[in-house]
Amino acid sequence: MNRRQWLTRSAAAAGTAGLPWLLPKTAAAQPEAGKLAPLKITDVRTVLTAPAGIRLVVVKVSTSEPGLYGLGCATFTQRARAVETAVDKYLRPFLVGKDPLAIEDVWQSSFVSSYWRNGPVLGNALSGVDMALWDILGKRANMPVHQLLGGKCRKAVDTYRHASGETFQDVEKAARELMAQGQRYVRVQVAVPGLSTYGSGPKGRKEDGTAGANARHQVWEPRPYVRTVPKLFEHLRKQLGDEVELMHDVHERIPPALAFQLCKDLEPYKLYFLEDPFSPEDIGYFEKLRPQTSTPLAMGELFNNPNEWVPLVSGRLIDFIRIHISQVGGLTMARKVASLCEFFAVRTAWHGPGDVSPVGHAANVHLDLATPNFGIQEARAFTQAEQDVFPGCPELKDGYYWANDKPGLGIDLDEKLAAKFPVRDDPPFDYRWGNVRLRDGSVVKP
Repeated sequence: MNRRQWLTRSAAAAGTAGLPWLLPKTAAAQPEAGKLAPLKITDVRTVLTAPAGIRLVVVKVSTSEPGLYGLGCATFTQRARAVETAVDKYLRPFLVGKDPLAIEDVWQSSFVSSYWRNGPVLGNALSGVDMALWDILGKRANMPVHQLLGGKCRKAVDTYRHASGETFQDVEKAARELMAQGQRYVRVQVAVPGLSTYGSGPKGRKEDGTAGANARHQVWEPRPYVRTVPKLFEHLRKQLGDEVELMHDVHERIPPALAFQLCKDLEPYKLYFLEDPFSPEDIGYFEKLRPQTSTPLAMGELFNNPNEWVPLVSGRLIDFIRIHISQVGGLTMARKVASLCEFFAVRTAWHGPGDVSPVGHAANVHLDLATPNFGIQEARAFTQAEQDVFPGCPELKDGYYWANDKPGLGIDLDEKLAAKFPVRDDPPFDYRWGNVRLRDGSVVKP
């Protein structure tokens, strides 16, 4: 018996479908029955919509397979039109004709396609494409994205939501309402009389803390705020007890010296975390703060560049990473960040307010499900309009986000309905940030 006869007989005995390497070269070279045809990107475009009054940017990537497309979140709500231009005018011609399943290659090539990189406009534009490619891959494989990322580490995703008010009693009431809905984690913010306070303000303020169009020339002073917040937590611990986990967002509005004081003053109240005690420009202070406080620290909402978060993670200077996934380039980058954090006992707490589209929330949830070092997910209750425009939104129930098991990200977009909620381009909305000032007129970081 010659070698060819032996190979053919062995392959037949073993089952050639399972062991194609045993077949003669001529047979192995034959295309497999039912093999899917290669894919190409045929179109990349943005869809801007505002079903909850917040400007959202969604990217739709179409492919050469009829009916196969993916959706991604590219929401940079303060500069939505800039992202729209980056996607439609620059990334689209760069990507049409490429393989949508070559996700890493598309990410790396798009990242350097404008030469200048690590900015929020490119990050969000790239994120919209990247999430859409993961969505396409899941649909092609007939699997949810969390399965592609390694499978579930948990059944559902623990969340926190926002409770705010004009007075301590208002905050307490809002927190109790969330606790009655099953929330075990609550972020609390309170107004400081006479001052513009992040996360709390006039009645009608949205859950994400935005105040609407009339937000120019607001006055802010850090010392009254730093004196007020510990008193809020003292009140809440007495009234709510220790069962609910509480957190607070400084939102980088105070000088580093006062951040040190606030962290120490909050230690008796056992926060789940204190968010953004410093601005990204002042992250060098974390090395000084970490040895001085036991208050858990969360940081990263405004990060764009790995050089901002890598030292904080590798130095074990923070406890939670809070990046806005679309800001840093989508799932491809965020899963790498999560893996880096795992080796330094830093947990994830991805940014997730109203200016993350439901598509972005779906991506957050899929990554949360597959991340062993997951900590908590910022969440919101989607309006009915959002659920109508984005069928398949993650379900918020009993304090958890639940993902459906549909292929891809499990979420769709009704473009005709989305068009009924056009984005606003009025200047007051654009200028809400950058107009908070001290009494002497100095600009305060937002």
